[in-house]
Amino acid sequence: MKSIKVRITFTEPLLGTAPADPEIHDHFIASKAPDAPSRKEEVAALGVDEATERGKTIFPKMEDGTPYLWDYQLRGHIKEQLGILYKIPDTKTSKDKSNYQRKKKVDNFIFVEPRKIPLWLPINLDMSATDCQRPLRASTPLGERIALAHSEEAPIGTYVECTITCMIDKDVEYVKECLDYGRFKGIGQWRNSGKGRYTWELLKEE
Repeated sequence: MKSIKVRITFTEPLLGTAPADPEIHDHFIASKAPDAPSRKEEVAALGVDEATERGKTIFPKMEDGTPYLWDYQLRGHIKEQLGILYKIPDTKTSKDKSNYQRKKKVDNFIFVEPRKIPLWLPINLDMSATDCQRPLRASTPLGERIALAHSEEAPIGTYVECTITCMIDKDVEYVKECLDYGRFKGIGQWRNSGKGRYTWELLKEE
């Protein structure tokens, strides 16, 4: 078993994923986030644009108002990155066929602490005053559909610190490669546009 403590610093704004509407679950399929232990957390983890049509998405907050990410959001991010890197020739991830079973691998062998990962902002900022707006377009049986999505936005320079533990020692190198890929594809909503990109540094390895 190996662990790495890392600092992830966002080089592009990071968007909130938790619906401000507490009843969003009643209009949504919560099974899309099976890692989450409760219905509320399942919805918070989704970060999918169809949920934003019903209201602004935000960051969950601690009692003192500090915004945070859930541990399983980072685990979900690692799953996605493993899936991408598995298809890229000459990556470490692509050369290990066990990474094809990435969902099972992350669910059972890769863990993130703490449970709530604080977001440390580079400036004193009222998160509720931030608003990233973008149009959503979808083709439906009734024709083209357009909606406006709103999200809280953590600024460039925001960072998190967490510990990632791998039950299988060699998986640490694949996790590092996933984090390296964060400069191209980040965390959170609208990441395909470049939001949520980051760099990372190793603080401790044991």
